[in-house]
Amino acid sequence: MGQAVYSVSDVNRLIKSLLDREPTLQRLHVRGELSNYKIYPSGHHYFTLKDPEGALRCVMFADRASRLRFRPENGMKVVLSGRVSVFPRDGAYQLYCETLTPEGAGDLAVAFEQLKAKLYAEGLFDPARKKPLPRYPQRIAIVTSSAGAAVHDMIRILRRRYPVAKVILLPVRVQGAEAPPEIAGAIRYANRWNVADVLITGRGGGSMEDLWAFNDERVARAIYESRIPVISAVGHEPDVTISDFVADARASTPSNAAEIAVPDAVELRRWFQDCAARMAQAETIRAHRLRTHLQQLSEKRVLRDQLAFVQDKRMLLVHLQQRLGDLSMGALARRRSKFGALAAALDAMSPLKVLGRGYAMVQDASGKILRDGADVSPGDRVTVTLGQGGFRATVDEPPKRRGRPPKADAETVKTETETISGAQPPKKRRGRPPKSEAKHDL
Repeated sequence: MGQAVYSVSDVNRLIKSLLDREPTLQRLHVRGELSNYKIYPSGHHYFTLKDPEGALRCVMFADRASRLRFRPENGMKVVLSGRVSVFPRDGAYQLYCETLTPEGAGDLAVAFEQLKAKLYAEGLFDPARKKPLPRYPQRIAIVTSSAGAAVHDMIRILRRRYPVAKVILLPVRVQGAEAPPEIAGAIRYANRWNVADVLITGRGGGSMEDLWAFNDERVARAIYESRIPVISAVGHEPDVTISDFVADARASTPSNAAEIAVPDAVELRRWFQDCAARMAQAETIRAHRLRTHLQQLSEKRVLRDQLAFVQDKRMLLVHLQQRLGDLSMGALARRRSKFGALAAALDAMSPLKVLGRGYAMVQDASGKILRDGADVSPGDRVTVTLGQGGFRATVDEPPKRRGRPPKADAETVKTETETISGAQPPKKRRGRPPKSEAKHDL
């Protein structure tokens, strides 16, 4: 009997059938580290799962990969489940992955941290961009499920605390795959048509899976882009979602969100009463102050006697005139005294005063004052001015050297003199005697 010969495809199909009939390989859980993780345009994920001693090629098709709640990364420790089979075309076996979970933490926790880090890096949590809540909103929109207990609690609290506000309900699903697009769409709808002054979005408590719609990136970006201030009210106090970080305000519960959104009417009424009391007290004090001021004005002399003001001003004018006259006389007296002192000083410096004490002033024919005997020669005519009058003379004796007293010789000294009438010097030049001449012997 001859030995059977198989084709390559037959061998691959045989191996595939053997692996597919093995129950252990059809529901397999494997732990390892992700490596060479790639996502193709078709949506399929290809990667290698390895440990220190081996590696296993894996593939996750697009329908399964779309259910992942986190983003797989190289080096991540994971636990996956799937089946091992052979792809006949390549003849290589690989693991067809159905579920992928991070080791040591749930996939939701990893997805939460990854999205949180991503949005934080983009600035969606920046406190500087958060909008303030309106103090007295007129319209309040609630984006939540119409069937939950949370919406009834919020409406009840809003009507009790601030009944003047209009409450608008935008019903959406808050759980499941359809919830995120509905929540994001309701927020964008409220902004497009400006239906409210403030938005409240959230739901009651539940597990992390129940609250996952508010950890969706689409909801976070819709809240970030909202022009209307948004209050996030998801779950209970310990529950924290991505919406809480992005929203303009976070409430611990939906009921707390209603309390944050509007003021308390009782507190407002009390505040208005206090304001009214303070205003009444202020006006009473002001009226009393004005009444006192009016009383003081009524007692003014100017109001009791209309001419009193004119009389007072007249008396003030007379007083000012007297002061002005006294100041003028004082200034005139000081100027006169100063003038007298200056005149006395000028008179004391007058050459006539010197001449009056017995001195004489001698001038040559040109009117130059002679200070040295060497300045004249015999025969020169000089003019002598005295304290009272003066005369003209002719020099007969030669000049002597300075410092030697001249010899008195009546025979050798002859002078022609000429009497000058009056005490004033001649008008031709100051200090010169007039031309009327008289001869005298010196």
